[in-house]
Amino acid sequence: MGSGGQERRRVGCGAAVLLGRSRRQRPGMGFPGGRGSPTARGSLQHLILFLLFVGPFNCFASYSRATELFYSLNEGLPAGILIGSLARDLQLPMVSGQHPAASQTPLSFTLASRGFGEQYVQLDNRSGELHTSAVEIDREALCMESSGATIFGAVAGAASSSSLLSSESCLLLLDVLVLPQEYFRLVKVKIAIQDVNDNAPHFPVPHIRLSVPENAPVNTRLAIEHPAFDPDVGTNGVQTYRLRDNYGVFTLDVEENESGERTPYLIVMGALDRETREEYVTVIVAEDGGTPPLVGSATLTIDISDINDNCPQFNDSQINVTLYGNSSLGTHVATVHAVDMDLGSNAQISYSYSQKVPQPSRDLFHLNESTGAIMLSSKVDGDTPRLHRLIILGNGPGCIPAVITVLVTIIKVMMRPPEVVPRFIANEAEGVVYLKELEPVNTPIAFFTIKDPDEKYKVNCYLDGDGPFRLSPYKPYNNEYLLETTKPLDYETQQLYEVSVVAWNSEGFHVNKIIKVQVLDDNDNSPVFSEQLIELSIEENNVPNAFLTKLHATDADSGERGQVSYFLGPDAPSYFSLDKTTGVLTVSTQLDREEKEKYRYTVKAVDSGFPPRESIATVTITVLDKNDNSPRFINKDFSFFVPENFPGFGEIGVISVTDADAGQNGWVALSVLNGSDIFVIDTGKGVLRAKVSLDREQQSSYVLWIEAVDGGDPALSSTAKITILLLDINDNPPLVLFPQSNMSYLLVLPSTLPGSPITEVYAVDKDTGMNAVIAYSIIGRRGPRPESFRIDPKTGNITLEESLMQNDYGLYRLLVKVSDHGYPEPLHSTVMVNLFVNDTVSNESYIESLLRREPDISIEEKQPQISIEPTHKKMESTSCMPTLVALSIISLGSIALVTGMGIYICLRKGNKHHRADDNLEVQIPLNGRINLPMLEKKPMEISNI
Repeated sequence: MGSGGQERRRVGCGAAVLLGRSRRQRPGMGFPGGRGSPTARGSLQHLILFLLFVGPFNCFASYSRATELFYSLNEGLPAGILIGSLARDLQLPMVSGQHPAASQTPLSFTLASRGFGEQYVQLDNRSGELHTSAVEIDREALCMESSGATIFGAVAGAASSSSLLSSESCLLLLDVLVLPQEYFRLVKVKIAIQDVNDNAPHFPVPHIRLSVPENAPVNTRLAIEHPAFDPDVGTNGVQTYRLRDNYGVFTLDVEENESGERTPYLIVMGALDRETREEYVTVIVAEDGGTPPLVGSATLTIDISDINDNCPQFNDSQINVTLYGNSSLGTHVATVHAVDMDLGSNAQISYSYSQKVPQPSRDLFHLNESTGAIMLSSKVDGDTPRLHRLIILGNGPGCIPAVITVLVTIIKVMMRPPEVVPRFIANEAEGVVYLKELEPVNTPIAFFTIKDPDEKYKVNCYLDGDGPFRLSPYKPYNNEYLLETTKPLDYETQQLYEVSVVAWNSEGFHVNKIIKVQVLDDNDNSPVFSEQLIELSIEENNVPNAFLTKLHATDADSGERGQVSYFLGPDAPSYFSLDKTTGVLTVSTQLDREEKEKYRYTVKAVDSGFPPRESIATVTITVLDKNDNSPRFINKDFSFFVPENFPGFGEIGVISVTDADAGQNGWVALSVLNGSDIFVIDTGKGVLRAKVSLDREQQSSYVLWIEAVDGGDPALSSTAKITILLLDINDNPPLVLFPQSNMSYLLVLPSTLPGSPITEVYAVDKDTGMNAVIAYSIIGRRGPRPESFRIDPKTGNITLEESLMQNDYGLYRLLVKVSDHGYPEPLHSTVMVNLFVNDTVSNESYIESLLRREPDISIEEKQPQISIEPTHKKMESTSCMPTLVALSIISLGSIALVTGMGIYICLRKGNKHHRADDNLEVQIPLNGRINLPMLEKKPMEISNI
């Protein structure tokens, strides 16, 4: 990257700086103090002052040591790029990693002053490495002056080294001090900024115009002003020019002057003719020599300037003209016209008679030198020659005159022709009659008087020409004729008519009087819309002031009467705007299809006539749908009450959802986000169903989230919460928890006082509400005095009603019915409560044997009396026959009991091995008069609320 400075020495003192490799000084001349110490900094400041002020006057120094280092660096490099290492390039000990001895002061590198160039570099004070800074170097910005030879230095005196550099050099100069004293030297660092191709050629003007005469010979060279400029230098500057289209007659060449500037030249390669083509437009392209090359362009217009290379020419060589001898002075005879293809003064033509035209002819016919018009300037008499040959020259600058001959033949007239004298009724100016359109039929235009100057010939008159006109004799006068219209005139059909009133006498002489009729426009046409029904469409949510259409109406009238203005009808909403002049229809606000889908109103086209005429058209606007509305549930929270045991896939309820959008955007699909394994929903109808029958005792309520997704792209969605509450039905009979078995019993002492609680029956019901309200009742009794015990219908507590006597000892069996209050049919369970009235239990086996027997209990069909619901007691008639039957049965039972007891005592020992089976808990049958198993459940049909 860098090159070490070559050693050059000079002996002397003053401002001259010696260039050379420094010699190592004696150790005793070093600066005291360590790096960064105040002593060292003070020594550095004294040293700089010594060099700048004392040095130039010190003539006792034997040698002055200074070194130059040259580096080359491309412009535009980022920060941190290594430029060079001063320590390495100066071959100081730090390069090889061999630092000075510990006792010696380390090397330090310092910029001698804060100059302009320092902002582009960063110097490491310890290693001496020089890097680019964050400020990017732009060679063109630094060295644009003096053709790139400006040098930026850290000190002013450094600019003197520029004489060693080329004219395209761009340098940054730095002065670096190397310390301590034994290594001290002043290093002149020169950084050459190398150009890169970062600028494209640029023409100072975008359009260049060059004029080339049409007679320019081949190889004519014309310098193009405003050549392209490229801030880059060398090969990166402008190198070549080219034409994008040379039309086969042009090319470019480049010339370079002594200063290196390149100028493009336009070279004519073919013949030019302004009359064939007067202008060439092409593009001139400048290209530099970089890699890749950069180009710039400008429009080049080549004007072909005219020269006088064309002469006047007549289209005809001779014109034959006939002139009546009675023609009046000033009669137009003929007009000659020559053409010159040149421009401006080169095309100016003047007309003159040839020298061959005799003077009498010149006097008879006047020639206008500018227009070429020939007029009769003298009266024709009997001595006037009947044939005149007029040779006329067309003269152009620097040209041989063009020649044309006008041959005029004069016809002698022996009588005077008829005369036609018009007297206009309608407005007339300079022979033009002005009539308004829609004038009524037979509108008079003019009277024509036909005269014979000799008063001896009969003169006839007729109208020649097309148009709605008629010329008729006006009686009772002779030779008077009236010109009038035959039908209304229409300006839009034809604006100008030309007719001739022709008079001729019996000798055949004709006289024409030309009449021009100009039809004046009237406001008789209304504007006409191109469409009477204008159907438009626009998507909703449009941008404000959106363009809808441009109305167009035409009016066949002319002038202001045909100028059309546009207006909105009174039924148009205020947010529609119609430009009065252009007819542009816009809408100033956003339209919402859900708010209004169709608009229909009128527009008017009004002309500027008086009175104005108008026409009306109808505008219909259809607002197209966009998916800008999410599905919307009627409620955010839905609640459904469903009876439990509802059949699977039965309709639980309908989820109502709407979407304000239309078409596919308004199509809504429903789905269950959670609980999809139990519940399903009909996408189209929104019917919610359960796949299985639901049991309230397992789960009393369900919370579902339903998602509604529309069919738009992208799709929009919303959710709703669904709560399903299960209504209880009486599908569970009461469950008796105590007593746990029909075989259990309880000892009741005879001394128990009346009203004392004996035991209780405890039951629960899984249902809720009235279905879970339990009532207890004794439906069957057996014992010595079974009425001694009663049960509380609410609590199930069994209490003693009466005092127990000696005869009341024994086993009491109470059949307790546990019933709920379900509707329409309550469910129940039964349990046997066994009470043994005795002082002690002396023979437990005997009691157990009694319990295993099937009890003979009569069922009391008596409903429990509780206050929750009123009960109705059925009054049953009693008869004596059941009582007698019962007493007989009891007697027979007593005898059988005594016999059985004897047999039992005898066989007790032999039957001990069967006792294991005696402890089995069995439900006591009731002699076929009661069915104790649980009743079959009957589901309740409850409609959804």
